[in-house]
Formats: sequence, C-alpha cells, structure tokens
Amino acid sequence: MNHKRAVEIVSNKKICDVYYQNHPVWIQELEPPIAKIGYMDVIKEQEVPLEDLYE
Repeated sequence: MNHKRAVEIVSNKKICDVYYQNHPVWIQELEPPIAKIGYMDVIKEQEVPLEDLYE
C-alpha cells in the first residue's frame, strides 16, 4: 500500500478492508515506511512495512 492511500484510510471514518498476510487489520499509526497495525482476528499488535499492507 502506498503512503497516500494509508493516510486516506486512517483519516476516513468509514471502515476499509485492510489486510496483512491474509489477516484483517486496522492501521493504528503511520510512521512511513512503517505502519503499526492491530489484528482484527487475534489480539496482537505489530509494526510492519507499509508496502506489505493491501486492500
């Protein structure tokens, strides 16, 4: 995912489907090129490369 799209998703009040390694996640913070994510299907937070996120 590119930085511009990630900012749009974080700023958006609507729910957007974002995934990391086939797991649904939400973007908690952006510090390009890293995103802090929370998993929707397990209790876990992680910092991952922004480019590894996808819709």
